[in-house]
Amino acid sequence: MKKLKETFLFRKRLKFIWVYVLILMFGCESENISDNDPPGDVLIVSIEPTNGGALINYELPSDNDILYVRAEYVNAQGQKVFRVSSKHKTSLEISGMIDSTPVDVNIKVVDESQNISEGINISVTPQRSFIFDILENISLVEDLGGVRVSWENVEEKTVFVYLFIEVNGIQEFRILSSNSRNNSQFVRGLAATPTNFSIKVEDFDGNETPIRDVGQYTPLFEEKIAKDTWTLVDNLSINGNAYEGSTVNFWDDIVDTAATNSDNSYFIINRADNGGVLRWPLDIVIDLNKQVKINRFKVWQRAFWYNAPNDPLEPYYYQAENLRTFDIYVSNDKLEWELVGSYDIGDPMNSEGIIPGDKLEEAALGHDFSLEEISPQFRYLKFSITANFGSDTFVHGSEISLYGIDNL
Repeated sequence: MKKLKETFLFRKRLKFIWVYVLILMFGCESENISDNDPPGDVLIVSIEPTNGGALINYELPSDNDILYVRAEYVNAQGQKVFRVSSKHKTSLEISGMIDSTPVDVNIKVVDESQNISEGINISVTPQRSFIFDILENISLVEDLGGVRVSWENVEEKTVFVYLFIEVNGIQEFRILSSNSRNNSQFVRGLAATPTNFSIKVEDFDGNETPIRDVGQYTPLFEEKIAKDTWTLVDNLSINGNAYEGSTVNFWDDIVDTAATNSDNSYFIINRADNGGVLRWPLDIVIDLNKQVKINRFKVWQRAFWYNAPNDPLEPYYYQAENLRTFDIYVSNDKLEWELVGSYDIGDPMNSEGIIPGDKLEEAALGHDFSLEEISPQFRYLKFSITANFGSDTFVHGSEISLYGIDNL
């Protein structure tokens, strides 16, 4: 009797479970059934013209399965484009216009079953594109080896500034791009000769301004700072004279190579020679014994690798003991120091330990860094190493070169 009762109860529970599962299945299925009823249309509340477009404010229809709102129109390039806005918003912005020509916009509502509303047509009249405002506020300033180009982008939308450079009838151009509100970009590599400049501005949709002539500028003469007067300020500097290395090798104009150990032109900072630990930052202070200004510099890593694991000529670049990050300070009295920048060589090694060939070439040619602004006039340089590629015992570096105005 007891066994028969247990069997009955088991079957009863099993029947209940199956009923519950069927309810869930059919309930979920009923929830996922697609309807064929299109949603209603939006109700336009207001249209706010913007520079190159418009902000359309609306009320959503009462449907509870709205997915998004879609606006279709033709931009100034004659391309049919669209913009969408989720069901959680009640506004949508169109863009891509260049002038105040009215634009026809078709607005539709799409629901979760991909049903599309009948749609409404409206006409919007944009304001003149923001790219004209940028064209009018761009300014150029002569700089070392080039010019600095500055502009304000109130809309904070991506723009492309074309800078046309003409010398003796030969023209080239550079493209500067940004979506920041305030921009200042340095175009370098130009000779110190009178140069004609003109500009145009393009937005992300391909709309362009006319080319505007901005006048003639003469880039300031940039030269490599001669190193024959440089000396080490020993009492303010780390000891980099371990083994074949020497701190003063950092500015001997000999760049270490991977092909041979005969140059051995690098410094070696050994923790054993500096109190038993690498106490960051590790400072190398140089007295240039003259006044200079700089706008860029180059740094080389140690290249030669004793007992290279694969190839005797494989360079040591980006390995644990090489310098990686550093700060540059300048001073005229060795007491008050001004930071001109913080820099990172970067680690290009992938998960398999492979370094791309172009990064090896970059290291061989020297890592080129530009200052955000021309430095103040100074006599003393502090190269403050803040990290290497992983060693807690050694730090290596081969060479540094400065570029700017020498011997002021």
